[in-house]
Amino acid sequence: MKRLFATALLLFGFAMNANADIWRWTDVYGKIHFVDTLKPIYTWVDESGKVFFSDKPDHEDAVSVELVWHSTGNDIESAEASLTPEKKPHDTWAYVGETPEDRLEREKAEKYYCKRAQEVYDSYLKAPRLYRTNDSGVREYLSDTDAEQTLAETKARVEELCNI
Repeated sequence: MKRLFATALLLFGFAMNANADIWRWTDVYGKIHFVDTLKPIYTWVDESGKVFFSDKPDHEDAVSVELVWHSTGNDIESAEASLTPEKKPHDTWAYVGETPEDRLEREKAEKYYCKRAQEVYDSYLKAPRLYRTNDSGVREYLSDTDAEQTLAETKARVEELCNI
């Protein structure tokens, strides 16, 4: 009985001192986030360009984000604080503590999101008429004013993501 109690106490002690791993992921805007779980995160962009995140794939276009191991521990605030931009040689910049491999990965994600935003904008330009889908799944066509505003917002988003 003492052995069972000692084993339980030891396991409890290990559990109390256990550190989780911190994982990072990049959202559609190129912003880096940190989580301390490997629970899947899904993201998608609706027809109006609004970005959604969820722990369930609640949309047909939902894709799972790639979680990349960042560090051992459970101090997400310290991980976020490590993202202060810092000037690097060769007129490029990286985040504090960002390895060249991490930088290439981030730049790859930034290029992807730029390309995706440009594709959305191009599809809006080619569309005969822009619409939103309401909660009932019915298309609601945008007025000319709303369509122009949506195009302007989407173009601004492309310029932001593509550093234009």
